[in-house]
Amino acid sequence: MPETPRAASPFPLMRELSGELGWALAVVRAAVLQAALPQIAAALTDQSTFVTHPWRRLHNTMASVRRQLDDSPEVREREAARLNRLHARITGVGPDGAPYSGLDPEARAWVIACLFESTVTMRRNSGRRLDWSTQEQLYAEFLRMLADLGDDSTVLPAELARFWPYYEQMLAERLEHTAAVDAVLYRLLDAVPPPPLLRDQRTAWAAIRSIAGPVAARVTVASLPPTFRERVRLDHPLLSDALMVGAYRGSSLATLALPVLSNPWTLANFVDPEDDQPGSAVFGALLRGASAFTSAVRATRPQPASAASGPGPASAPWPARQFFTHVLDQTGDGTVSWPDLAALAREVGSRLDLDADREADVYAAFHAWWQELAAALDVDGDGVIGLQEYAEGSAGLPAPALVTLADVLFEATDTDHSGTISAQEYRKLLHTGFSHELAAAPDRDLSKAAFTTEFLHFMAGRRPSAAWDRLTTDA
Repeated sequence: MPETPRAASPFPLMRELSGELGWALAVVRAAVLQAALPQIAAALTDQSTFVTHPWRRLHNTMASVRRQLDDSPEVREREAARLNRLHARITGVGPDGAPYSGLDPEARAWVIACLFESTVTMRRNSGRRLDWSTQEQLYAEFLRMLADLGDDSTVLPAELARFWPYYEQMLAERLEHTAAVDAVLYRLLDAVPPPPLLRDQRTAWAAIRSIAGPVAARVTVASLPPTFRERVRLDHPLLSDALMVGAYRGSSLATLALPVLSNPWTLANFVDPEDDQPGSAVFGALLRGASAFTSAVRATRPQPASAASGPGPASAPWPARQFFTHVLDQTGDGTVSWPDLAALAREVGSRLDLDADREADVYAAFHAWWQELAAALDVDGDGVIGLQEYAEGSAGLPAPALVTLADVLFEATDTDHSGTISAQEYRKLLHTGFSHELAAAPDRDLSKAAFTTEFLHFMAGRRPSAAWDRLTTDA
């Protein structure tokens, strides 16, 4: 029987341009502009991990865009439905008293507008401008993406000629300097975990980041529209323009010279051991082998007893204050409330790619745990748990809702319904953007009891876990 041909992608130009190395610069630039819209900034600050874990948030966004550009209509529809469920849960009131919603048509249109304009800017800065007709095609594809999300695409001008005055007006009148803007500009690289070859060279990686961070910030600032820089008063240091041109031209040359190796999606796949592409598997194996060799060499050196011992049954309990800051306070505002645990539920749902029903179960279980925590620890009844409240009451916390949460996570992770968690399922839940390898991966399938015990020990703050720590951080 002849094979059914795959439907042509409705986003051919977007797929082509997002495959250029410079698109990574465009995405970061777009994120800055998006984070400057007040309603987006309020949502990111109050209910997102964007400020505290910007790299994790950006990585998830890149993965989502990739699914939205997939050839398969089913994949695109599933991702659109997931995003709409996620955004429907984001509501609140900003610092100016104005309500915000993840389904705000203006905000969602602005996200698309920034991605489009930043993609056009990427090509202009790299010396390979898009002509007008190509820009029109690209703009039509971005409007199609907005329509696929179920939004009214008429929120954006229908014609490209009318888009540019709209965009300039937004830059000049609507945008503000927010904490989320600073998070993208100045904290993004601080949160990037080391790649496999440098995983055992933390000092070297920290030194690289200390140099690369300020350079990346200068490149991004220099690429932003002058109208925006002036409105939000961003410094534009000397030589920034030269750095910016060099970064964009260099990425363009890399794309032309080595189109396969410089593709941002291919680079992500190369360090993703679960990817089924042969090239990814081979390169991933090489990276893991090099990392393992480095670890073996380091293991032959004498180490202090404290360095040799790791998380395990004999580990000391995690100090309550450290656990509060490191794990529970996902939004970084110094308190724990429902948005913090909702962020964890969202992360689980994204990593496991849950359907609507299973995702609802995960959110409900996390919410029940929040209610249990609030009932036990919110002494002053202000709706949030402060550090002092947690430190004083964490030792006697109840656990029924946390046990239920463990049950729900087990069912969500056990995708083949075998009654155990395989190593592959375990990695899918706890992997990072750079590697699916876990320092504490199980050498056998985990029973429900073993999974529950491990989860309870970590989430109750009783025992650190290198594997579970990855769910709550970027590293």
